[in-house]
Amino acid sequence: MSGKTGKKYEAGVKEYREAYWEPTYTPKESDVLAVFKIVPQAGVPREEAAAAVAAESSTATWTTVWTDLLTDLYYYKGRAYAIEDVPGDDEAFYAFIAYPMGLFEEGSVVNVFTSLVGNVFGFKAVRSLRLEDVRFPLWFVTTCPGPPHGIQVERDKLNKYGRPLLGCTIKPKLGLSAKNYGRAVYECLRGGLDFTKDDENVNSQPFMRWRDRFQFCHEAIQKAEAETGERKGHYMNVTAATMEEIYKRAEFAKELGTPIIMSDYLTVGWAAHTSLSKWCRDNGMLLHVHRAMHAVLDRNPKHGINFRVLTKMLRLMGGDHLHSGTVVGKLEGDREATLGWIGMMRERYTKEDRAKGIFFDQDWGQMPGLLPVASGGIHVWHMPALVSIFGDDSVLQFGGGTIGHPWGNAAGAAANRVSLEACVQARNEGRHLEKEGKDILTQAAKSSPELKIAMETWKEIKFEFDTVDKLDVAHR
Repeated sequence: MSGKTGKKYEAGVKEYREAYWEPTYTPKESDVLAVFKIVPQAGVPREEAAAAVAAESSTATWTTVWTDLLTDLYYYKGRAYAIEDVPGDDEAFYAFIAYPMGLFEEGSVVNVFTSLVGNVFGFKAVRSLRLEDVRFPLWFVTTCPGPPHGIQVERDKLNKYGRPLLGCTIKPKLGLSAKNYGRAVYECLRGGLDFTKDDENVNSQPFMRWRDRFQFCHEAIQKAEAETGERKGHYMNVTAATMEEIYKRAEFAKELGTPIIMSDYLTVGWAAHTSLSKWCRDNGMLLHVHRAMHAVLDRNPKHGINFRVLTKMLRLMGGDHLHSGTVVGKLEGDREATLGWIGMMRERYTKEDRAKGIFFDQDWGQMPGLLPVASGGIHVWHMPALVSIFGDDSVLQFGGGTIGHPWGNAAGAAANRVSLEACVQARNEGRHLEKEGKDILTQAAKSSPELKIAMETWKEIKFEFDTVDKLDVAHR
């Protein structure tokens, strides 16, 4: 440099940890924080693997480049600032990484995750990689749209308080004509349910085009409302191949006067879903969100994106309901982990709680919460546990556990409604639902033949498979 001070370009390949491993760094409130579970390649030190993830998910490439001199690299780079052992795992470790706010576009979940998971998962220096949790700083939270309406507004719209809401997914998933589909909806709603639901793969197939389904379902809603005096709804799935088609279907649902529509947020895409969420807010429509495809991303305990991250993403992008697993049904879901992401859906502030898999405090500011939806292989015998686990601010959704009733859909719905109200009353009286559940249901069944038959039908049906994605604390 001949007497001048300043940075000098030095070509070549450097170890990532020279620039991206900073164990003395104190994260700022404005940083986006992430924790990855890393299994490095043989011979790669932990610090190097952590630094490599920090580098490749922020500013670096495989070699030094002269254009580094044209920016404030020290400010913009991600920093691996801590490493922890994974309980019960000798090959994996946690790497904590801080990203400066200047790396991200305001309000863009798409942009954040294009950085955090966009390229680094194919990086050869690591054998496997999983994004376990993310702390979004408050500045970023306030730039995101969030739920179109939220829990309290939904309850006010529906005039339903003091209990979980009841739903049902119409079965069979595929093959019904629109008129028969609407008939099934009507029977469920008149029997006592609050909602019925399109399955995630019901779009606009030749056997039932979307417009016909919407019309017959809305007719069913109106008839059931007139008979019961209660507000009802059907999650009309507007998921489609293009945003133009999604908006067309959403607008038609609005014209009919239905209170709620539905989106498959992962298969639709994050940008598309965010746009639909904003439309729902502007048009007074509740938005039910299905998590179809989530297990592709979250089920492997050493690879992918943990569902708690997908949950946070959805709350930021916007939805009024999100499927959460059931703990007790047929779908994957550890109890403590499920409680963790239920809190992320509903609370104003979620505290770090390693027992629930939560690595960071998360301030949601004024962003409203959304309702977790328990769905997947549940029936009346599960009701005490479901009410205990999920509480009032939830949707308990029985598909086969409604439509599989020997006496038909209305009887199945009535059985669910009676069992729910019995459990809510027992809880309000101070009884222990999960210990006394059998007695609570048996007493309720004395005045409800529909519940009695449901209990007899499903008394031996259990889904007692071990959970694949366990919390790491459970491995000790």
